[in-house]
Amino acid sequence: MIDGRRADSARRRERVLKALDVLLRSDEDITVSGLARAARVDRTYIYRHRDLLERVHAAAAAPPEEGRIAAVSRASLRADLTNALERNSRLTVRVRQLEKRLSESLGETAWKESGLGASADIDQLQRRITLLEQELADIRGQLDERTEELDAARAANRELTRALNQAR
Repeated sequence: MIDGRRADSARRRERVLKALDVLLRSDEDITVSGLARAARVDRTYIYRHRDLLERVHAAAAAPPEEGRIAAVSRASLRADLTNALERNSRLTVRVRQLEKRLSESLGETAWKESGLGASADIDQLQRRITLLEQELADIRGQLDERTEELDAARAANRELTRALNQAR
């Protein structure tokens, strides 16, 4: 019975090695599942025999022979397609942004050249508005600082009052 199992294991091993040679000569991807299917053995057989598993991994990692084009897997093609579609979407959004900026720039230029554009007074008023907005932001910052200082003083005052009341 032991000799029968050894002979069966040897036959399986030969089938795996022959199937590996066939896969190496073909342009197919080399995987444990594919090799097990081609050799008509269970995947666990390959995983239990370390030397076979190492050969599978080495064959899968080996570059294609000279003059042969590397086989492209469906998964890599799908990943490339997904990446290309995402890039296409990003570029479409960018083109729309640039078209909008160009349209605004050309519209502004045409508006100014037609004589209908803003007069110098309006430009001066726009600058004054910007200056006043900056001053307002500065004043709000100062107000926030003083409010924080007042809150801190009130908290210190409460603590002192509490300490005095507890001492009595």
